[in-house]
Amino acid sequence: MTVLACALGVTGLAQAQSSYPNRPISLLVSAAPGGTTDISARMIAEPLGRALGQSVVVENRPGGAGAIAGQAVARAKPDGYTLLLQYSGFHVITPHITPKLPWDPIKDFKPVANVLSAPQVLVVREGLPFKSLRELVEADKAAPGKLNYASSGVGSLQQVSTELLNQMAGTKLMHIPYNGTGPAMNDLLGGSVDLTITTPPPLLPHIAAGKLRPLVVTGEQRLASLPDVPTAAEAGYPELLVSSWFAMYAPAGTPDEIVDRLSEEIRKIMETDEFRQKAEALGAEARYMDPKALGAYTQEELDRWGKVIKAANITQE
Repeated sequence: MTVLACALGVTGLAQAQSSYPNRPISLLVSAAPGGTTDISARMIAEPLGRALGQSVVVENRPGGAGAIAGQAVARAKPDGYTLLLQYSGFHVITPHITPKLPWDPIKDFKPVANVLSAPQVLVVREGLPFKSLRELVEADKAAPGKLNYASSGVGSLQQVSTELLNQMAGTKLMHIPYNGTGPAMNDLLGGSVDLTITTPPPLLPHIAAGKLRPLVVTGEQRLASLPDVPTAAEAGYPELLVSSWFAMYAPAGTPDEIVDRLSEEIRKIMETDEFRQKAEALGAEARYMDPKALGAYTQEELDRWGKVIKAANITQE
């Protein structure tokens, strides 16, 4: 009787997997509507729903630097009906600075696919004379601590990216944290702070207007939207390779069959001209990673930023 029950249970699981999905899927987003994380989710949700024959419903669960959405997905039934679209800063930086985080970025999730990657752009405010990153570095070394940089908060990718530059170049750029990118941009444009590193979308209009000057792009190649701006490697700082990335995860224990199907459908969507063009308009790239590649990259990024955070002594206190 026990053997029969087990056999029936296995058969039922197999049938459930083979009929997946047979109801709408919830895609939880770790940020409020309007940001790049939310945009990434909505870019993939609608075509993914068409491909699967079921709606993929985006649910915004902002708060706790990704902790609220992360916890909800980590505790969800691993059946493929609750997924997470996560911002890399929340997934590989928050765990290093948040005590008692209610989820583990590796143990509690199963990688599905990377959806978008967006390099950072280092910009200086109007009125500063620097035309290159090397000039900025030389000026800071001549007067250590005089120049400051804005970030969207303690532990943000903007902060750890600039601290990486400090560690690489021997600079002492001073950190001015803000409660979000918007307030940081306001003070940068107003002249209260000198520079920032962040993703292209909030910067491009002000660069075009001459209010901000871009010095380097922190990606592997130049941006189509900023073709004259060198990469950090071209500027002599190859280790300043930084991207925000936006990836999909499922709860740990989700069957491989389900994860592989989701990942394959996402790959097909990301290869379309429509998706690639939308990504480029955001100053991002459609950089697909399958579950294995995303898992390895997640661990690599977790380790990399952990070292930077420790060396810079970044804490929430």
